[in-house]
Amino acid sequence: MRKQLFAFFFAALFGISLTTVPNVHAQSAHVSTGSGDRSADAVLAARPWEWGPFFQGGVGVGERSDFSFTSAGVRLGKVITDQHLGGFFRGQFEYAGEIMPYWQAFTPPPHLQAEKFVDPATGLTTYVNEPVGGGTYTGVSITPIILRWNFKPHGRFVPWFQGAGGLIYTTHKFPPDVLVHHGTPGATSVFNFSPQGGGGFHYFVRPKESITFSANAIHISSASLGDRNPGVNASIQFQIGYTWWK
Repeated sequence: MRKQLFAFFFAALFGISLTTVPNVHAQSAHVSTGSGDRSADAVLAARPWEWGPFFQGGVGVGERSDFSFTSAGVRLGKVITDQHLGGFFRGQFEYAGEIMPYWQAFTPPPHLQAEKFVDPATGLTTYVNEPVGGGTYTGVSITPIILRWNFKPHGRFVPWFQGAGGLIYTTHKFPPDVLVHHGTPGATSVFNFSPQGGGGFHYFVRPKESITFSANAIHISSASLGDRNPGVNASIQFQIGYTWWK
């Protein structure tokens, strides 16, 4: 059900964004179509700052396919070079960062899980049902390193790809794992790292304003800060935002 809600939410946002474009054109009728198409080129040529709010959501894949994620925050970036390279790869380098005061992960509810134990003396294998935590995990996240390559604009579109690294703090140890008594080694960690990579595009609806879409593959791992590090090997998360350029 949660996955269907995500799909509906993003479809609705996409539809709303498309319906706003004609209104923007009507409000800016004094700007010719040609100058509007050149606005993205002109804005990026000035090596501008960009900032804006965004909402992000997605799901885990593989063994974490029953996990889902939502977050919201603001992004700040700076285009720091002129255009370089040639042909398809021609573009500009940008450095950016994101702060997400809202971050949540939705996992299966607490349950029993069969854990494998091997007796080192006899080699016998037994399985014991152990309690595993779960539910909703809440926290904050920061992505202080976003290295983005903005390709040369095509009309109002500016496609890009990026690599990034971030940190997640949750109020309870994440991801859920076999429960242990307080003070007993064996738990995961409230701190996790989030290396990631993906791509997206800006669509300029006004000379210095754009709607931003992206898709990222995000790995979540504590890097063994906790006694156990099951992590989230991969998740696919989609982001929609609004960007101002200055």
